[in-house]
Amino acid sequence: MTNHRSPKRLLEIVTGVWAAKALAEATRMDLFSQLSAAPGATVAEVAARNGLAERPAEQLLTVCAALGLLRREGAGYANTPEAEAYLVRGRPDYFGDAVLSLDRRYTGWMRLEEALRTDSPTNFDPEAAESMFDADDAALKANFWKSMYALSATSARALAAVYDFAPVRRLLDVGGGGAAYDIELCRAYGGLRATVFDLPFVCELTRETVAGAGLADRVDCVPGDFLRDAELPGGHDAVLLSQILHDWDEPTNRMILGKCFAALPPGGRILISELLVDDTKDGPLLPALMSLNMLVSTWGRNYTAAEYGAWLTDAGFEGVRTVRFDGPGADGAVVAVRP
Repeated sequence: MTNHRSPKRLLEIVTGVWAAKALAEATRMDLFSQLSAAPGATVAEVAARNGLAERPAEQLLTVCAALGLLRREGAGYANTPEAEAYLVRGRPDYFGDAVLSLDRRYTGWMRLEEALRTDSPTNFDPEAAESMFDADDAALKANFWKSMYALSATSARALAAVYDFAPVRRLLDVGGGGAAYDIELCRAYGGLRATVFDLPFVCELTRETVAGAGLADRVDCVPGDFLRDAELPGGHDAVLLSQILHDWDEPTNRMILGKCFAALPPGGRILISELLVDDTKDGPLLPALMSLNMLVSTWGRNYTAAEYGAWLTDAGFEGVRTVRFDGPGADGAVVAVRP
């Protein structure tokens, strides 16, 4: 039986932002990269390197150790394997950009009451822009796409391990951003080619990423707007919507799915990769929190597999099923086929 005689768990919940801010500031000063290069650095050494007094340096290091990101090594501190894999700049799965992107959007979360009462985003001005992507903030946009790569690449590898893409020859990644899914799926399946369909400025950034991955001959970028364009590019036998539909309301999502149906040939597949809320709408925690993040950041929410399945069926798709996997940006894919 759970012990309710102490409010300690509630205190841990309400102080969660303290841990998040500590991680963000440690990431901003590149602490984990420093300790990767010089494991065992002491409080005094960390303080001197970052222009800090020893008291705040010690307090930050203690929190990072308590979070399981650092360990004591002699008189100093060193990265744990988790920090070494995900928080050291230059590592393949560097997650620091995601940490800083989410930290940048805490401003909207601090206005959560306003978002709840107005049913509108607080991370941008809805009277001045239709979405965060239309807002006049180039730094926010660039950082967002970099951060999404870290979330998406790991999720793409997890999806590739549980869903067979071998029969797919041409994949259309609608709103594909930095092409993380396309790069990882093409690495896993040698016969696959992919097209990223996204806004022109995103395609400019993405072409560099694709070239850097050595896949410019297999991953194309086609500029466009999946909301405003009348149709999606044709010539593909599968469509991927990865972390896209949670940004929009139900009518918009039904419209997008209708365009996907029209773009596919008979036998073509569609995959909706998302953090899925349980059909009972009582969890899991990460999809539920991400859904609330959509309140302060977009006009959407995180949906259930049943909701996606119903929309796919109404759009004309058949054979709806859900494939589960473990990823930070998505934990399942709702898949279907155009008859």
